[in-house]
Amino acid sequence: MRIAVISDTHDRLPGHVSVAIAEADEIWHLGDVCLPSILDTLKVLGPKLRVVRGNCDECAAWPLTLDFELAEHCFHLEHIPSRVAPKGSAFFLHGHTHVPRDETVHGVRFLNPGCITRPNRGAPASYAWLRLKEKRAVEWELVRV
Repeated sequence: MRIAVISDTHDRLPGHVSVAIAEADEIWHLGDVCLPSILDTLKVLGPKLRVVRGNCDECAAWPLTLDFELAEHCFHLEHIPSRVAPKGSAFFLHGHTHVPRDETVHGVRFLNPGCITRPNRGAPASYAWLRLKEKRAVEWELVRV
């Protein structure tokens, strides 16, 4: 299973990114969408869309967090990362910092795809692919925009 993970689009989603992530099985947006029509663009692509609300988002219908199991892994999605993952989470995906992250803390893997439109602290503009493979293998690949 291939999951396109994006965050902090802040009103902009470059066309070449939309084309690239259209092949995903799912798309996860980790907040700061800002312009709801960005989600309309993502929905038209076809893959299942999961979204959490960021600190710059006004749509109260979007959840602040999502917790779910997929391919025998427990995921937690939240825009602003806390220091500690919710109990039972194996993966904590977040945005907010505009800086990519792949770090394991107390047995939980924290992942941030970075920011497509306004990277921070010298990081590249980026999004990521999360691949769930047989035998519970998980791959994280950062893609420069």
